[in-house]
Parts: sequence; C-alpha cells; structure tokens
Amino acid sequence: MVFSPLELRRMTRCEAAEACLDSRSAGQAGSSVKIIKDKYGIDQVILRNTRGATARISLYGGQVLSWKNEQGEELLFMSSKAMFKSPNGVRGGIPICFPQFGSRGGVEQHGFVRNRMWTIDTQPPSPRANGSNGPASIDVLLKPSEEDFKLWQNKFEIRLKVALLEDGRLILRSRVRNVNGKPISFSIAFRTYFSISDISEVRVEGLETLDYLDNLQDRKRFTEQGDALTFESEVRPTHIRQTDLINYIQIDRVYLSSSDLVEIFDHGSKRTFQIRKQGLPDVGEGSHSHIPLLHF
Repeated sequence: MVFSPLELRRMTRCEAAEACLDSRSAGQAGSSVKIIKDKYGIDQVILRNTRGATARISLYGGQVLSWKNEQGEELLFMSSKAMFKSPNGVRGGIPICFPQFGSRGGVEQHGFVRNRMWTIDTQPPSPRANGSNGPASIDVLLKPSEEDFKLWQNKFEIRLKVALLEDGRLILRSRVRNVNGKPISFSIAFRTYFSISDISEVRVEGLETLDYLDNLQDRKRFTEQGDALTFESEVRPTHIRQTDLINYIQIDRVYLSSSDLVEIFDHGSKRTFQIRKQGLPDVGEGSHSHIPLLHF
C-alpha cells in the first residue's frame, strides 16, 4: 500500500513544505548526531534522541532510511533488494520526489533528486524552535549539476531538514530555492514507506468525502464514499511464477485538498501513525499486496 502527499507549485523565489510523522504504540542516552559510512562508502547520518529513538539518513538521495522508536522497533519498510547507485532510487524509507511526482512531468519517474548525491548543509536557514531541549537534526542540500540542468532546464537548490524530537516524532522540512530568475513549476512529495503488520489489518482515516483522481482509470475524478480506507479486498494475486508472487495494483489515487492530519491504524501491531503536513495540499495512495508498507 502506498500513501503520498503531493504539492504542485509555480514558484518565483522560495517554497517550503513540512511533514511530521508520529508513531504511538503500546534508557536514557544523550541526544546525538553521528556520521558513518555504509558498505558502499556513502555517508549516513544517525540521529538519536535522549530516549533512544533513532533516525538514519543517507546522503544518497537525501533519504531517510530508518526510523526507530525508543523500543528499537523499525517504523519504516526497506526492501532487501534496495540499491544505492544511480540511476536507481532506494526502495524504502522516505524517498524525495522532485521535480515531479510519478510520471506527471517531463523527467524520469518521481524525478531525479532521489538518486543524486546530496551534501550536508553547513549554512542552513535559521531553524524554527521545536522544543526547549532542541531536537537531534541534520540539514542536507542538493545543487543540480550541468547534467541535471539538461534534464530539467531550471536552476534551483533543494534543502531538507530532518529532526527527531524528544517524543520520537520525525519532522521533515523541505525548502526549494528558485535561482532561475523566472517562475518554475514543480511537484514534490515525501514518498514514505511505513512498516505495517498486515495490509488487511490497516485502516486509513482523514481522506473521507475527498475527491480523488484514479490513475487506474485515466485519472478520472471520483469522491471517496467510505468513512475510512481498508484493504481486505483491494489486492489479489494474479499468478505465481516460480517462487515469486506477482500482484495486481488495485489502488493508485491522488486525493485532492486533503486535511493536514491523516491517521494510519495498524491493528495488527496496535500502532497508529499520524501524518501532519504543511504546504502539501494533496495526498496520493495506492496498494501492492506483496510489500508490507504504507508510503505517504
């Protein structure tokens, strides 16, 4: 199952968008920021709060790869076949889709910043206060290359702040700077893969009565009729080849003008995800039954 907010903008100077993820489910250490290298030699940043919750961010794609609560439970899905090498995007965590979401634009699927090497931003914009103790956080930055300019002929800078609060919430704040001297149009999404117990145990609230575009029906417009989204009958296998289960994607929608709060109830793990957003007006969601994930 997939779940993703989408922002469409015509920008003249600078735009910002923010998402806050909160997981609630039934040791003390110092807050810290640590830089390590993965097996590919790529820098990763480990955030840890005083309660032991952690988040791990790779400079490949500027992507959050892991988010664990203070009990050490992983809250994000990561594919065992994920690749950290261009032109591949990393399948799992929180990929950043820019300058387009999906195939709605003139560049590659979900844009190209998710498979570029970012840097740590040593001069980030002044942060907004998130609490008296201050969260463990990191700022990362991507400036496009000449090759990127050939793909998308606009000059820009994109920044991302990732902050892990003391209560375990994860905040992502993006900032796009237009250095073109002329307006540009783009879309951006935090395409988050949540780890869930079983797709049939999941219920999504906050999208009821909204209009949506159905990508499986040529983007026709419909209105959500249910009081919540459930998925018991939404996915089914089509055939089995060797040991692989191939499934048919039954849901692929963009919900329009969604509220700033959407909740995902995973009854199997007795966990609730709360997604709060600013500057991201629309929500997209879909499902794929052989992957235990939600992404927003």
